[in-house]
Amino acid sequence: MHSQLSRREFLVVTTSSLLAGAAATGAEPAPVPIIDIHQHTNYSGRTNAQLIAHQNALGVTTTVLLPAGRLYGLDADCGRNDTVLALANQRPNEYVFFANEITDIPEARAELETYLRRGAIGIGEQKFKVACDSPEFQRVAEVAQQFNVPILMHFMHDRYNTGIERFHTVLEKFPKVNFIGHAQTWWGNVDKNHEQKSMYPTSKVTPGGITDRLLSDYPNMFGDLSAGSGLNFFTRDEDHARAFLQRHQDKLMFGSDCNDVFGRGPGCQGANILANIRKCAASKTVERKILFENAKRIMRLSV
Repeated sequence: MHSQLSRREFLVVTTSSLLAGAAATGAEPAPVPIIDIHQHTNYSGRTNAQLIAHQNALGVTTTVLLPAGRLYGLDADCGRNDTVLALANQRPNEYVFFANEITDIPEARAELETYLRRGAIGIGEQKFKVACDSPEFQRVAEVAQQFNVPILMHFMHDRYNTGIERFHTVLEKFPKVNFIGHAQTWWGNVDKNHEQKSMYPTSKVTPGGITDRLLSDYPNMFGDLSAGSGLNFFTRDEDHARAFLQRHQDKLMFGSDCNDVFGRGPGCQGANILANIRKCAASKTVERKILFENAKRIMRLSV
């Protein structure tokens, strides 16, 4: 953590006075910081220039880049560790990165440690064909514990990080590791009556599902609102989403996980998630936690 105020912290501190000045003079107000915890290099072939333009259009001030493993591109040909390191080094005031590797290969620990020592601030996106409580995943959690970094996980029934109903045992075994839940099975399980095979349910939500309970009961469990699954969480039951954001306002973070190149319009997932956060947050205080403060705290960012 830097002892002096960063540029973005200065902007935050002075936002109120700048807004007042802008109203008096007609000048544009200072940007409010936004941290996007879920983006990828080479996402479906998107170039770095297109990614940068997309994030700028969204108004994102800090982007967390999540690499793929060496053999799999997270189902979207996403770039590996070397690509996220390169972009973060080119634009250090705007981009930070995680380390990643296939959970159950012998080289996983060494690869993760290499990039954590090179500046990675977390592990993920872990999106590989293992059980979420497997010995292999627990070895990844041991690395996260050693380096004091979070792990971002893609939960998908019968495919990735399976067995979400048992994940509480991992949270209990690694209480000092912060885990961030994401994807279809994570967001489907806000519903107490969720059918696990359903990836994008449309029914009204009965509160008290696995996800709801994990966020309520474990201080080291957090949620990533990104992707089609996060957007579906908002649109399937807006009343529930409003209450959920209020209830878990200290546990949720904005992510886009969007391969769009424009950063605006109906085809941009990230823009639609941002709009829904702003629509469903009960106050600007809650909105600010989800768009900035929670990620800054959980990832120990100095932005």
